[in-house]
Amino acid sequence: MVKIADIEIGEFPLLLAPMEDVSDPPFRAVCKENGADLMYTEFIAAEGLIRDAHKSMEKLDIYDYERPIGIQIFGENIESMRMAAAIAEEAKPEILDINYGCPVHKVACKGAGAGILLDIPKMERMTAEIVKQVNLPVTVKTRLGWDHSTIKIIEVAKRLQGVGIKALTIHARTRQQMYKGEADWSYIEVVKNCQDIKIPIFGNGDIDTPEKALEYKNKYGVDGIMIGRAAIGYPWIFNEIKHFMATGEHLPAPTLQQRIQVCKRHLQRSIEWKGEHRGLVEMRRHYTNYFRGFENFKPFRTRLVIEETYADILATLEEVEEFYENLVVC
Repeated sequence: MVKIADIEIGEFPLLLAPMEDVSDPPFRAVCKENGADLMYTEFIAAEGLIRDAHKSMEKLDIYDYERPIGIQIFGENIESMRMAAAIAEEAKPEILDINYGCPVHKVACKGAGAGILLDIPKMERMTAEIVKQVNLPVTVKTRLGWDHSTIKIIEVAKRLQGVGIKALTIHARTRQQMYKGEADWSYIEVVKNCQDIKIPIFGNGDIDTPEKALEYKNKYGVDGIMIGRAAIGYPWIFNEIKHFMATGEHLPAPTLQQRIQVCKRHLQRSIEWKGEHRGLVEMRRHYTNYFRGFENFKPFRTRLVIEETYADILATLEEVEEFYENLVVC
């Protein structure tokens, strides 16, 4: 059984990655229903929390059905991060996670996210202050390095473990790679096999099929896998991986009706949490993924991203179901 401190998260846990503008409560709900063992919030700016910014504070919303759950924060200022950690703790998550991996320019080039990989001593000091501040287990998500010439992930793992983190997730790319190229899990394997490392090590990057999840589990020896983009519009991936690992067989692919049912549930939760207008607008990014691979879906997608009422969206989804059912029959 894998534990983060005293929190049991499964024999080989599957984690939902903290994805900006994706990993909100409505999305987390459908992932939890479909097998995610541990989930994280979208990353939350420390400066936003200490200034009581609405968008940042809203991201602290967590629900009992999501547990165990971690809140993830990011920032470049140590004191701000310490204060933000205290605010996040008040939301009563099971875990506090620090983002040392975000590669986007506006974050990394200010010294936050993956930017702190250029200053490992500061990373260590910041982590130590956060660990001292909260009574929660602290975890970290990071990348291999800023670029291939600065990969010091073993040193990072040892230093962060030394100041008290309870688990480490490694995205097997550098900041320079962004989300391009192949993730190199061999570095994760080296960290996992290091005798000095005692905390759970989770791998992240390029896991998009049950076969690959099982292969990487066996090949690299990680304690669990974090899944990000592959879950967008396809929350079934968690249970599919679990079933394949247990039996060597594939679960049947979700039917058209199941896709529509989960899409509707996601939409309904989005409206309940954000209100109808914002809930509809922010759901638009998910429709293509829910119906990926469906031929001639573009006209339906166009309607789904311009319609402005819940009733219209539901009516269009009903048409989608009718259209593709008839297509299969014909």
